[in-house]
Formats: sequence, structure tokens, C-alpha cells
Amino acid sequence: MESTSSVSHSSLRHVLVVGGTLHDWSALSEERWDERVESLGGLCARIGVPWLTLRAYEPGSADGTEPDDGGLRPWRRRVGTCEVIVDPCGDGRQRFADAMQRLDPTDEVNEATVAAALYEPADGEPDLVVVLGPPTQLPPSLVWELAYAELVFLPVDWGELDVDDLSEAINDFSNRRRRFGGLDE
Repeated sequence: MESTSSVSHSSLRHVLVVGGTLHDWSALSEERWDERVESLGGLCARIGVPWLTLRAYEPGSADGTEPDDGGLRPWRRRVGTCEVIVDPCGDGRQRFADAMQRLDPTDEVNEATVAAALYEPADGEPDLVVVLGPPTQLPPSLVWELAYAELVFLPVDWGELDVDDLSEAINDFSNRRRRFGGLDE
């Protein structure tokens, strides 16, 4: 199914995939993580996407307690020309607070400095956010991304995500006419 070669992706620089709970992430073996990062990062590299971020979709618990992160820590790996960032933090408010603490106190706080802190080491915010799950619920990790990113929902479980699913989402994105908030004339 991987038919992304026939579509131009020159405007796509950063893809964010949000899916799976921290429990789901912890259940993946190191070998399965390697396969997933290599295959998804390889697809992005082949079509010229320099950044791919994988982020947990952690809805939190109903009783308000913090979910156990299972000892997961952020990490990244270069796959060809694509840098894959694995970010287990599914709490968008926490990610935003952490980014604000990383800002240099001598820098002006504006949209550009906030975006740079939120997405480092990626060069900018995502163009495409792929949400694994139903389109009736947004992940709590998407605090900032909803302003400018295109959303594609895939009815796929985290454990089943593969390169064909990501290819489908990228093709969906590529066939859209982005107006960046503007209206059709």
C-alpha cells in the first residue's frame, strides 16, 4: 500500500504520531521499538520528512492521579535523513510547563520561542498530527499543535501501527488544500 512516492511531500517537515498509553508503550519489546522506529522513520526519510515524533496518548486516570510512566524516558534516533523523537509525555500541560522552564530568561517569550522550546530538537512544530483512535476525542497531549497542524485520525491501535498506516495518513495530508486559517475565495 505504501504509495507515497507519487505524491509531493515537500511542504511536510514534521509529522507527529500520537497513540498508545504508557502501559501500551511499556509492553513493546526493545526489538519491536527498533522495528517501529526504523520502519516509520524510514518512510519519512524516503519522502523527505526530516522530523518524526512519536508521542504517547495518555488520557490520564479518572481519579485524577498521575499515570505511571513505567520508567519511560524520551529518546531519539536518526533513520536515514529523518530524526525520530520518542516522547512518552502524554500530558500537554506538563510538556508546556517543562518547555517554559527551558526558555532562556534573557529571551523574549513569543510564539517562536515557545514553539522552539516545545519541539526541540525538531525544527518547528508539526505540520501533520496523526491521532490513533476515534475522531471523537482529542489526546490531552495536543495543547499547542491544534493551532496550525492538520489532524488525521486513524482507527488503529498503537500495537498495530505500521508503515502502511502512516503512509495513508501522509497521503491524506498531501491531498488536502491547506489555507492556514484563510477562507476560500
